[in-house]
Amino acid sequence: MLNWNWNRGEAPTSGADANSGGNKPPHTPEHKPKKPKLALALGGGAARGWAHIGVLRALEEAGIEVGMVAGTSIGALVGGCYLAGKLDELENFARSLTMRRIAGLLDLTIGGGGLLGGMRLTKRMQEHLEDVAIEDLDRPFVAVATELHSGHEVWITSGSLITGLRASYALPGIFEPVKCNNRTLVDGALVNPVPTSVCRAYEQPLVVAINLNYDIFGRSAVVKHNASVQPVHQGQHTKVQEARIGMTGTMVQAFNIIQERISRARLAGDPPDLALHPRLSDIGLSEFHRAGEAIDRGYQEAQSRITELKRMQEIFTLP
Repeated sequence: MLNWNWNRGEAPTSGADANSGGNKPPHTPEHKPKKPKLALALGGGAARGWAHIGVLRALEEAGIEVGMVAGTSIGALVGGCYLAGKLDELENFARSLTMRRIAGLLDLTIGGGGLLGGMRLTKRMQEHLEDVAIEDLDRPFVAVATELHSGHEVWITSGSLITGLRASYALPGIFEPVKCNNRTLVDGALVNPVPTSVCRAYEQPLVVAINLNYDIFGRSAVVKHNASVQPVHQGQHTKVQEARIGMTGTMVQAFNIIQERISRARLAGDPPDLALHPRLSDIGLSEFHRAGEAIDRGYQEAQSRITELKRMQEIFTLP
């Protein structure tokens, strides 16, 4: 007669062996329950995404292992570099950025699908990630992008890591779309800003989301508004001075709204086991030169939740 311990996946043993005095109790060091590794859903948020570096640093410092990463936009960039063993290089690059250096990395294009071609940034990535394939990483990695013509959510799970990262952060109107395998791909934040659903699809036991847009607008509201022109009372200025918002500012703010609203809807339908919310509302999407602040805030948020994370690991400990 054979007995199979399905929970532990042990090899079959004979009845005599199973009942022998040499049989070890279930919680000896050899059979110590394993704490689940975290599946991280790293959300989009442009310059705010440097906060993901701080989160990863805090997890490393606490000895909490990461089992997989799903990333959208800059979340894909940070997550991909982390799994490729290039987080130090990425952090050094981010902290070195000034407004002048950022301008030097931007290659203005005319007549393309975006203001920037992105090739100068690609060349910088090639210095560290050239010839790195997603399937060769030591843990599962998924970069989320959007198919421009169909609106489909695209999960990039193999092929060139650099191409996957470029597609995931190709913000429409800013970076040119990435054409790959007869698909035209743009920023994944249009469809899945915080990709917890990807981690769920991989049947990960403990999913932690890092949402970079949690405190941008606060609670959503519906406002009734009277569009008629209000009379100007005597003594008041006849002209109301309004702050002008340029084209870029309008696009950025619109993208903020899209990300925040979609994030709420997607996370409500497929919530993580735990969500981290670095406070980043004062850091603009294009303020990449504020990397030090964003990294520090990501670190502080993760560090403040370490006890909670470890408690969650105990709850989800595998038998």
